[in-house]
Amino acid sequence: MRGQGRKESLSDSRDLDGSYDQLTDSVEDEFELSTVCHRPEGLEQLQEQTKFTRKELQVLYRGFKNSGLPTPQECPSGIVNEENFKQIYSQFFPQGDSSTYATFLFNAFDTNHDGSVSFEDFVAGLSVILRGTIDDRLNWAFNLYDLNKDGCITKEEMLDIMKSIYDMMGKYTYPALREEAPKEHVESFFQKMDRNKDGVVTIEEFIESCQKDENIMRSMQLFDNVI
Repeated sequence: MRGQGRKESLSDSRDLDGSYDQLTDSVEDEFELSTVCHRPEGLEQLQEQTKFTRKELQVLYRGFKNSGLPTPQECPSGIVNEENFKQIYSQFFPQGDSSTYATFLFNAFDTNHDGSVSFEDFVAGLSVILRGTIDDRLNWAFNLYDLNKDGCITKEEMLDIMKSIYDMMGKYTYPALREEAPKEHVESFFQKMDRNKDGVVTIEEFIESCQKDENIMRSMQLFDNVI
C-alpha cells in the first residue's frame, strides 16, 4: 500500500495519460511519482476550457510529457521552463538558431508570466491556434509580436521578430537571404498595417489589415485540420 496516497493525488494526470490500468508498484512508477511537481487540471475541465476532445487531450498530454526533456527531474509531468522550451524547439530547426524566436513563442504561451509553461498553458494556446476563430488566432498572433505587451507593435519589435525568424531559418536557405531582408519585411508590414501612420500598429489595425489580406486569411486556415 506504500505510495497509495501519492497515486490517488495523480488521478487526473493518469487519466490524461490514459494509463489507469497500467499502474504498478514497480521501481519506475515509484520514481515517477516521487518526482512529479505539477498535476494538470482534470480532463473534463480542460475539455470545457479548450476545443479539444478527450482523446486529443490524452494524445497531446503524452506528447507534452515526452517532449524531449533531458531528465525526469525536469518535471515531464506538466511544466516546461524557458530553457527546456528552447531546447525542444531547436530540434525542429537544426539548420539555424531558433533560440530567440523560441523565447518569443514561450512568452506567448506563458500567459501568467510565471516563467514556465504548464500543460494547461500549452493546450490553451494550441486550442486558439488550431481551433479558434480567425479573430482569436489574429489576437494570439498580435500578442506574440507585441513583445513588451503594451498593446501595440513597434518597428523595433517587428524587426526583432523578423530577425529571429531569419536566424531560425539558417544561413543556408535557398534562395540565399539578403542581410537587409528583415528590415524590408518590417517596412512592408508597417506600410500595410499602420493605417494612421503613427509609427505603431494597434490590435485594431492589425486585425483589420489581416482580414483584408487574402494570403493571410488562407494561411490562417492551414491550421484547421492539423489535429
